[in-house]
Amino acid sequence: MDQFNQTTSHTFILLGLSSSPHLQVMFFLLFLIIYFMTISGNFLLIVIVRMNPTLHSPMYFFLTNLSIIDICFSSSIAPVILRNTLAKDRSISLIGCATQMYFSLALGSTECLILAVMAYDRFAAICRPLHYNTIMNKTVCFYMAAVPWSAGFINSLVQVTLTFQLPFCTCHINHYFCEVPAFIRMSCGDTFLNQLSLFIAAGIIGMCSFLLTLTSYLHIISKILKITSSQGRQKSFSTCASHLTAVTLYYGTSLFIYLRPQKHTNVSNTTDKTTDKVLPILYMTVTPMLNPFLYSIRNKDVNNTLINQLKRKKGQY
Repeated sequence: MDQFNQTTSHTFILLGLSSSPHLQVMFFLLFLIIYFMTISGNFLLIVIVRMNPTLHSPMYFFLTNLSIIDICFSSSIAPVILRNTLAKDRSISLIGCATQMYFSLALGSTECLILAVMAYDRFAAICRPLHYNTIMNKTVCFYMAAVPWSAGFINSLVQVTLTFQLPFCTCHINHYFCEVPAFIRMSCGDTFLNQLSLFIAAGIIGMCSFLLTLTSYLHIISKILKITSSQGRQKSFSTCASHLTAVTLYYGTSLFIYLRPQKHTNVSNTTDKTTDKVLPILYMTVTPMLNPFLYSIRNKDVNNTLINQLKRKKGQY
């Protein structure tokens, strides 16, 4: 193996989703629309919550955190994808790749934990309504938001540091952005420590978050079944179904990528490569786009605030 293959390159080349010009244009437009909807939907939610004092509650505090995460999460990935989809030069510097990997992994981990916190908040509101204000006081809410942010960024620092200590067999990344599993597959060194660290982190952050979310919703559903009004049950189940759809989509795809063993590039088959490229699209672009619609835009309070603001603006003219 030559000298280059035994050292870390200072420049990497992202191979992207496809080499077909027609598909590249289609992917560019698709990601551009998704990115625009993600930014506009989440930003609109933040503005609405800030404008309406009645929405200054724990639920909307966590929703605002989720929207900030989704905006930053998408912005750490989408511009790279959009640039490299049509550009002839798909190179990215070591610093640029490490920075993009750090923030995308940190924000993705934070979102996992925030989703679990939001599920617990709904559990407290529905199953412990008389004690809700005591359970979810301002201090508790602050720490329940601060811990996911801190844990996400600390975990990302560990994973990225371990990843860039590896020697790489090639500078060509068979992906459309810098992601830890893709770099582990590129390595020509011993990746046992990296895979173990990734497995432990994904298990603790991902699986624990998913189980906490699932447990919270099982209690919520059990409580809903006791509601005598069929209309009330239907409305509550509709909301839970929307939330669980978003959560399952995010946890299911991300855990599949990060918990399974990473094969090296030279032994990966076509199906593995396609899966490794398609699944991240779901949890890194599609889910952040859907979150503001599934979690809040359908909410009556949010809709009323938006309608009232539009009427007020219309009245000014």
